[in-house]
Amino acid sequence: MDFLKLARARFSVRKYKNTPLEEEKLEKILEAARWAPSAVNFQPWHFIVINEKNRLEELHKVYKRDWLKEAPVIIVICSDHSQSWKRSSDGKDSADMDIAIAVDHITLMATQLGLGTCWVCNFNVDACSDILHLPKHLEPMVLLPLGYPNVDMPEKKRKPVSEIVSLNEYGKPFI
Repeated sequence: MDFLKLARARFSVRKYKNTPLEEEKLEKILEAARWAPSAVNFQPWHFIVINEKNRLEELHKVYKRDWLKEAPVIIVICSDHSQSWKRSSDGKDSADMDIAIAVDHITLMATQLGLGTCWVCNFNVDACSDILHLPKHLEPMVLLPLGYPNVDMPEKKRKPVSEIVSLNEYGKPFI
């Protein structure tokens, strides 16, 4: 698939078919995440794949939306702050950016494979950490439901390039 076509095809899915996810597709998705770039190539992440019914039910307690219960798999993406690069001038931790890149790789690979995802960041982090028995250096950053969409792609609206790009300095039009 052409990259721009793939990027345009990706959307947040909040309705999933009751269809199991093939292990081969899950492996490809995780391999795409593994190849995501990170600051200094530290790869400060850990992916927890949840696919057992009782574990999914536990995880639903941290984000109480009915649509989440439809997804056959949820990947919990965690930042490993003990491994992430920190900027020397101010200590800025790169983990958030590194995780965002890895999640983007996952969502795009899922789209290419005919699957849907939805970034969920508004969840009870402490409860999630407890449920998954995470050590202190791991922070759950994203719940990523994964499955076959049971909805058509909605119309997407994007700002024009002229509103989001400047040339050489802020405010100078690119085009």
